[in-house]
Amino acid sequence: MSEQQQPAAPAATAPEILRYTAFSTSPDGGNPAGVVLDAGGLDAEARQRIAAEVGYSETAFLTPPPPELAAEVGSSGRAFTIRYHSPEAEVDFCGHATVATAVALAERHGPGNYAFATRAGVVPVTVDDELRATLTSVPPRISDITDVDLTAVLEALRWSPADLDPALPARIAYAGNDHLVLAAATRARLADLDYDFDALRALMLRLGLTTLQLVWRESETVFHVRDPFPVGGVVEDPATGAAAAAFGGYLRLLDLAPDGAVLTLHQGEDMGRPGLLTVTLPEDDPRIHVSGTATALR
Repeated sequence: MSEQQQPAAPAATAPEILRYTAFSTSPDGGNPAGVVLDAGGLDAEARQRIAAEVGYSETAFLTPPPPELAAEVGSSGRAFTIRYHSPEAEVDFCGHATVATAVALAERHGPGNYAFATRAGVVPVTVDDELRATLTSVPPRISDITDVDLTAVLEALRWSPADLDPALPARIAYAGNDHLVLAAATRARLADLDYDFDALRALMLRLGLTTLQLVWRESETVFHVRDPFPVGGVVEDPATGAAAAAFGGYLRLLDLAPDGAVLTLHQGEDMGRPGLLTVTLPEDDPRIHVSGTATALR
């Protein structure tokens, strides 16, 4: 048979892309995420292309776990390597896509314990019988932001120093990614989000920030939050589990919330996609728990 007559190689099968919204029981709320349960045939370029095509703030891609994690969890088949891509870049950790992925797995394999090897570290997730997922963050930390950089961020946000709540100081908080926590003095200030996309994106790239965690404190345990995400090519993230974990660590490390506290975070209301995140500061563990539901998008 001549070279021209050789049969063509079979085309690669396109991966199945699931779509879930996390931190909401309604398809109209929460934060949508793409989920690829079998991404073994995808390299970084292919993952990035799929994430851009899906267009959600993140898409999660699963492959087999690293040997050390597989050995730790035994032969349960509930451990995975997970990678996250926004439409423009890979990120180390994404809470809402983790919750969405865990619920998708639980619908297929049953509730229980799952473990995900992220670029930030191993993130365990427990899914209960009601398909509510609780992730355990990597250990959190906080760091200062300089006055010069804070002034530049406020200018990009079109906020003034008087718009800030002095009881919740500006800090960079980490629980898998870096997020700058800024507390608004009023609910109206939080609701009026109109920022310079290019200027804020450039600042965040320079500072290594994934999102801004903009918060307003309704009570000691109830907060309203918003997360600009220009570094991912997204104006705003509707419900942000990674930032919620970082914020929980921020509150604990600054002694602004006690061990054992259970916090309620409302997010997405100002975007018309309300979501609900529960953040727990365990008494016996420095890590942070973030809980929520996820709903399949058909």
